[in-house]
Amino acid sequence: MALKPEPTAPFHSVQYALRVLESVSKHGNGVTDAQISRETGLPTGHLASLLLTLRREGYVEQVGDGAYVIGASLLLLGSGAARRQALEDRLRLTLSELRDSVGAAVYLSRYVDGEVSVTQVADGPLTPAVNEWVDFRSSAHASAVGKCLLAQLDHDGRRDHISRHRTARLTSRTITDEKILFSQLDAQSATVPVLDLQEYAVGTVCAAVPLTAGSAAGCLALSLPIEDAHRLRSAAETLSRRAAPVLLSLAL
Repeated sequence: MALKPEPTAPFHSVQYALRVLESVSKHGNGVTDAQISRETGLPTGHLASLLLTLRREGYVEQVGDGAYVIGASLLLLGSGAARRQALEDRLRLTLSELRDSVGAAVYLSRYVDGEVSVTQVADGPLTPAVNEWVDFRSSAHASAVGKCLLAQLDHDGRRDHISRHRTARLTSRTITDEKILFSQLDAQSATVPVLDLQEYAVGTVCAAVPLTAGSAAGCLALSLPIEDAHRLRSAAETLSRRAAPVLLSLAL
């Protein structure tokens, strides 16, 4: 089951960020942005934005003379079990900050062994998670999470999934026709959030953006009650802009 060879904007940002971190880690006493630019080949304008993100996430720090050194978040990662726990803690914190930033419940999902898997949820009293009234594994055709993951698969991968999970009508807006569904998935741009406008559940709208790490399809999503539907597109745009730190946590 192959992924479509269409890298996303967050993916590119993470690839560049890893190059920046490699450059900084080689210079124990600090390195200037000009030197980083020379070593990575990144233009200074793009580099400035990346360094700002890496500083905000604690992966690099700027010392007194303006040079950059490895930050506390990266040093804390360590190795082995301690590293895995530190990465999980960092990812949980990043998702919580993203939840507060977009004012919505946030979900991290992956497509694993032919199934939709919601691996983490960041919600709260003011940002409740959607009621999973139908198992997410069997409702990929209707949810933003599911459609975003299916959009990253090739045609055979999608057919295989639909052959195991029929496209049941969950609401009056649910797409149940396989040809229409696949046509929409083919037309979906990797840079535009996938939307669910009450297709999975009446009273809830959702958006998802792809996070492709390695060979597994993944996505970052949010949900809002219908009374906040007017915020969906702006929240989705924020989600897309802030996706890179989440993917970076997964890539380290």
